[in-house]
Amino acid sequence: MSGPVRTMTVLTCAALVLTTAYTVALGSSGWLWFGMMVLLVATAGVAASESATAPDGRGGRPPRRSGPMS
Repeated sequence: MSGPVRTMTVLTCAALVLTTAYTVALGSSGWLWFGMMVLLVATAGVAASESATAPDGRGGRPPRRSGPMS
C-alpha cells in the first residue's frame, strides 16, 4: 500500500470513529452517514485501482506497438 492510499485509509477510519461518536453524542444525521459511505467507497476504489496497476506503475496493459501491424 502506497503512502497516499495509506493516508486515505487512516483518514477514512478516523472519520468513521468521529461519525460514530457524533451519532452517539448528538443523534443520527443521515447526511453525515451518507458522506461517510461516499468516502468509504472512494477509499475502496482508490485501493482497488492501485492494486490493479503493475509493480512498475505503468498499468496492466502491454505497451502499444508503433508501426504498421504486419
